[in-house]
Amino acid sequence: MDKTVTIAVVVGVYAVVMLIIGLVNKKNSDSMTQFTVGSRNAGAWVSAMSYGTAYFSAVMFVGYAGKTGWGFGAWAVAAGIGNALIGSLLAWLVLANRTRDVTRRLKIKSMPQFFNARFKSEPMKLFAVAVIFVFLLPYSASVYKGLTSVCSVLLGIDETLCMILIAVASAVIIVLGGYIAQLKADFVQGIVMIFGVSLLIIFVIKSNAVGGLTTGLTRLGGVTEQLGLTGKHHISLWATVLMTSFGTWGLPQMIHKYYGIKDKSEVVKGTVISTLFSLLIAGGGYFIGSFGHVFFSELPEGGVDYIIPNMLINANLPNILLGVVLVLLISASVSTLSSITITACTTLTMDLVKGHINKDISQKAQAALTKVLCIVFIALSYVIANSDTPILDMMSYSWGIISGSFLAPYLISLYWRGLNKAGAWAGMLGGFAVAAQPVVAKLFIPSMQVPFGLGNMMDNGSLYACFAMVLSLILCVVVSLATGGNSERSKAKYAHFYDSNISEDNTVSSAAADAVSPVEAAN
Repeated sequence: MDKTVTIAVVVGVYAVVMLIIGLVNKKNSDSMTQFTVGSRNAGAWVSAMSYGTAYFSAVMFVGYAGKTGWGFGAWAVAAGIGNALIGSLLAWLVLANRTRDVTRRLKIKSMPQFFNARFKSEPMKLFAVAVIFVFLLPYSASVYKGLTSVCSVLLGIDETLCMILIAVASAVIIVLGGYIAQLKADFVQGIVMIFGVSLLIIFVIKSNAVGGLTTGLTRLGGVTEQLGLTGKHHISLWATVLMTSFGTWGLPQMIHKYYGIKDKSEVVKGTVISTLFSLLIAGGGYFIGSFGHVFFSELPEGGVDYIIPNMLINANLPNILLGVVLVLLISASVSTLSSITITACTTLTMDLVKGHINKDISQKAQAALTKVLCIVFIALSYVIANSDTPILDMMSYSWGIISGSFLAPYLISLYWRGLNKAGAWAGMLGGFAVAAQPVVAKLFIPSMQVPFGLGNMMDNGSLYACFAMVLSLILCVVVSLATGGNSERSKAKYAHFYDSNISEDNTVSSAAADAVSPVEAAN
């Protein structure tokens, strides 16, 4: 069968399956609660696979794996291992059950609501809404770009057509089925990713360029040594590892996966499943990318974003496997885009429209408005994707600003009652200010340099993201201690977050009920 026809059939089957999932779960998206967190009864497999598929998209396979492999050779695999151990295992151990507990007790459906419930601050909630909606857009756009480079090389089709395909697939899943459809679609897409990456690793290793595992590792070691990596290179490498690993701890679309987990036992199982999934997908993806110099002596036309697509062509994959690989990348991209879109748009609806513009809007009307906003968000992502910004830069800007702003106050809030409003604001604004600098340089001062000869500021989003996360942690603690956050009086002020429950009618029940009013609880 002709290559184009074979791939079209495989992709067509995938599209039909996604459509069926969306239609079957349409009834589960009529209210805002169903659209955002479902019944909060998700099991370990579904939750873990949804977390993993939201984590890894074509951005990782094409952008990060290609560029990291080209720049660091065998060392690129460190990013995959870091993603599995820090971004999955440690993240689930530290965050999952605590987040599941507090969001269930206080009926929290979004990160802005989390901060408002903890610090009783409407301005903080609105700041979170703005940052999340605006800065998830470049991440969403990077997903588009990651897939288009593959389609243009494997199929020779117009990039615009490819972007429209992923946009339509995401819109169908989100608009028809919401959170439940997304979870089920992610489970199916996770299975596709497992088989796709496993087959891809086998065929890349068997390719003439690599020559088998033993020969391939020898060749990989040789080209890595020839790169002559210096301390400056390792700073860049480990900044990428840390940002792509710890960065997930502050991303609302990742944290959201914990909200709907059924109970603690499912969290334990989900931790294991998520870690193994990440080890295969991320470890395998970066392992494939590390062979860039083994396949090519010079950078392929189009730059680093075209290394992986051209590797697939040179590996002489069977047509059916090319179709599977394309579905793998579409699956990874659609699941990530769905998570990003639902997070950004539900946040805007619940925390801005419902919270401030029209407080009487019904659950059904909120769900309908969110679906419209999802279509708008996807369209805006398409526009940004047509800019000349590399995949890696768009993702690092997004992750850096969002995680730099929110990781520290979110993480510390789960464990320390001494974090007060002043400390949280200091951490958010300080992290934002640091992480935003590469974006400002990109837009207004492209020639601005990083100190110590580390290159252009606009190319160092990962490094500034790491600085932002560390500074935010320090500011949260230091400012809270300096402003009396650790006093018994201050701790009592925020006791409702740790001790109270909110019933279905949004009333508060606990020994700490006096610390929060029903109106505050409802927000």
